[in-house]
Amino acid sequence: MQTVNKIMVAVDFSQYSPAAVRYAVDLAKDVGAEVLLVNVYNQRDINVLKKIEIEYPKFSFNQYYEENLLDRRSRLEALADECKSEAPDVKTVSLVLAGVPHEELLKAIDDRQPDLLVVGIKGRSNLMDALTGSCARRLFRHSPIPVLSIRRRHA
Repeated sequence: MQTVNKIMVAVDFSQYSPAAVRYAVDLAKDVGAEVLLVNVYNQRDINVLKKIEIEYPKFSFNQYYEENLLDRRSRLEALADECKSEAPDVKTVSLVLAGVPHEELLKAIDDRQPDLLVVGIKGRSNLMDALTGSCARRLFRHSPIPVLSIRRRHA
């Protein structure tokens, strides 16, 4: 079995992300790994904002984009701090990227060399995209490292 030294978690701030982060932190505690939290600002959303700026000159794409990046970094850092409070011995790093989510996550795998990718999924339907989401489906197909899907448990 391959040693797991670094666990990357795809964080989209949906209701499915907290379960994936908790699982990754618990696993990291057990195996002595570090955790890399990664969020991707979707290029599709960026393109929409650029179109809005064209139609509404009072709207500043750069200002909105920078504020949103700052908010994402802040939310990811808060999540990292929460991980550190639950598992002080687990090194937690956060990273915000921009682009096509599955492509940026695959690049982050190449750049950061994690041993495992953890993603939160919906897990409520037989339809593939509804079950995992198109980004997760692409990660399952193209990831060079194992991908662990975590479903949110219902009370």
